[in-house]
Amino acid sequence: MFSKLKLRYYSGIFLKHDLPAGLTVFLVALPLCLGIALASGAPLYAGILSGIIGGIVVTALSGSSLSVSGPAAGLTTVVAAVLLHYQNYPSFLAVVVMAGAFQLLLGILRLGNIAGYFPSSVIKGMLAAIGMLLISKQLPVALGYKQPDFWSKEFINLISDTHLFTNVSEFYASLSAGALIITSFSLLAYTLWELPAFNRFRFVPVPLFVVAGAVLLNLVFMRYAPSLALGKNQFVQLSGSLWQSVQFPNFSNILTDLFAWRYAFIIGLLASLESLLSLEAVDKLDPQQRVSPANRELVAQGVGNMLCGLLGALPVTAVIVRSSANIDAGGRTRLAAFTHGVFLFGAVLLIPALLNLIPLCALAAVLVVTGYKLARPRLFVSMYKLKWNQFLPFAITIVVVLLTDLLIGVSIGLLMSVFFIVRNNYVADFDVQEEKHLGITTYTVNLHTNVTFLDKSKLKTLLEEIPDYSRVVINGTKSAHIDYDVLEAISSFCAQAKRKGIEVELRNVTRVSVSEIH
Repeated sequence: MFSKLKLRYYSGIFLKHDLPAGLTVFLVALPLCLGIALASGAPLYAGILSGIIGGIVVTALSGSSLSVSGPAAGLTTVVAAVLLHYQNYPSFLAVVVMAGAFQLLLGILRLGNIAGYFPSSVIKGMLAAIGMLLISKQLPVALGYKQPDFWSKEFINLISDTHLFTNVSEFYASLSAGALIITSFSLLAYTLWELPAFNRFRFVPVPLFVVAGAVLLNLVFMRYAPSLALGKNQFVQLSGSLWQSVQFPNFSNILTDLFAWRYAFIIGLLASLESLLSLEAVDKLDPQQRVSPANRELVAQGVGNMLCGLLGALPVTAVIVRSSANIDAGGRTRLAAFTHGVFLFGAVLLIPALLNLIPLCALAAVLVVTGYKLARPRLFVSMYKLKWNQFLPFAITIVVVLLTDLLIGVSIGLLMSVFFIVRNNYVADFDVQEEKHLGITTYTVNLHTNVTFLDKSKLKTLLEEIPDYSRVVINGTKSAHIDYDVLEAISSFCAQAKRKGIEVELRNVTRVSVSEIH
């Protein structure tokens, strides 16, 4: 009897809340899955397949009730870089499997708190750089260019690499008034959806409205203004059968390739950070204030990405856009995210011909807006208003990511943050007392409990500024530990003190010989 009541209760929640929420998330996710695959330079089916795996497999393994996983805009640049490096999709898939194994290992080792060790300024800088890259790569497609690789490699090549200029003539030939109209309509729709007057229409996900509107506009062009109609290479192109298009990983020579390990580490780390940050944000938005287990999420994401690599899909993360759409639509349990994955699977099986009516320029417009949200001007203004210890790591991360890649950019930004942390929190572990007696000034340097190598520079500067013919007492009676570097500095000062007429007294401080110093 109790089990029947429980079943009726949960089926009621599913029909009233999770089913409509899953449908809403599906309508949001479908254009994003296609668009992220487009931005990555991967086969379009790979984006939908990622959404299916993220919705069904990751949801089943995750402990989060409301988080939704799928292909993420934050990984597009690194995915594009790996594909550019190998020029071979099966080799890229092998890297994704390795990245998933890395995430799985992080979860097993219970390192779900890894995101807490990355300063928010560096993470914001990384996401802003990704947003800028996303905009710059998708603008040509939004204007009618037929491929997502108008420029490649680092951002600096946008203005310096001949690769760009060799494509300019082809770009002008691809410019389309019809694509420009569709893109303008798409961007206008996003702008209007933010206005209070359009609140009544927000039950329709704006990405779905953009895609549906773009399809209808092109049908109107074909009927009434053929000169504006898009060419056949400016549409989504999915084959009739998903399974005929699927590619599988190629592990030959990949395990001995250092670049493969490097890319796997980058994808695994970035996917883990984005998932954990999204998980934290979703828990804050959850009306029931449930706490999701971070380590279990890493295991789920790791298994999901290993499966993505094995089945030819793009890597997945927990995604805040889809997760917040799930919450806004009234999702209550994991069945909402699971249902969205089932809907994606059904769409590929039942309506591939309908998906092929979607213009690439509409998907590019969706991604331009996504990039703008990651790199809003007000983000730069707000970071600038903070102290330099926040703005400089943020700005340096952006610049280095644009000039090199994500791993180097994040590493340099992290080092800059550490520098400011050390500088701002460091207090010299010694103090100085000065007193005069019979015309002779005595400087007493009291060393505190732990004197580390961080004190060496300030201590050397202090001792070098002591005037000639003075008396110096270096008192270490209260010290539990004095680093060897500090003892070197003190001993070096003692060696020079005689010729400057300075009398030195050491109390509980070991003097190392000159031979030991050198």
